[in-house]
Amino acid sequence: MDRVTAWEAGVSIQGVKNITMSEDFLEFHFPRFPVMPGALIFEALVQLAGWLEAAGSDFTRWILLEKVRSVRYYGFAFPGDQVLLSVEARGEEDGFKNFRGVATVEGERRVVADFGGKVAPLADYEDPEEQRHHFRVLGREIRLS
Repeated sequence: MDRVTAWEAGVSIQGVKNITMSEDFLEFHFPRFPVMPGALIFEALVQLAGWLEAAGSDFTRWILLEKVRSVRYYGFAFPGDQVLLSVEARGEEDGFKNFRGVATVEGERRVVADFGGKVAPLADYEDPEEQRHHFRVLGREIRLS
C-alpha cells in the first residue's frame, strides 16, 4: 500500500497501490505477461485494515488476520495501474473484528474480500511511534525532504 487517502476511525479507510514495472514480483508473475498477484492485492487490503485499527487506537493495536470468509478475484492489475483500496469495519464477532475490502482499477473490481482478525497490541510487533510516523507519511500529513 502506497498511500492512505481517507480514513474515519473505526469505520473505514481508503488508500492506493501504484503498480510499477520495477516491482520485484513482476519478473516472474508472469514472464512476458506481468500482473500483480491477486493475493498481494488482498494483502494490501488486510494491511489497510491494520492501519484502520492502529490509527483509531492511537497506535496501540493492530489486526492479525485470522479468518478469510471469502475472496473473489475479478481480473488483472497491470504495471501502470493504480489500485484503489477500500476497507470497511463490519463489527465484531467471536472475538474477531470483521472487515470488507474492495480493490478496483479504473472503477472495475479486481478483488472483493470479507475477512476478520484478532486485535493485538501493536507494541508486541512494531514500535508504535515508528508506525505513527509511517502513517503520517502514508497520509501525506508530513513531507519528507
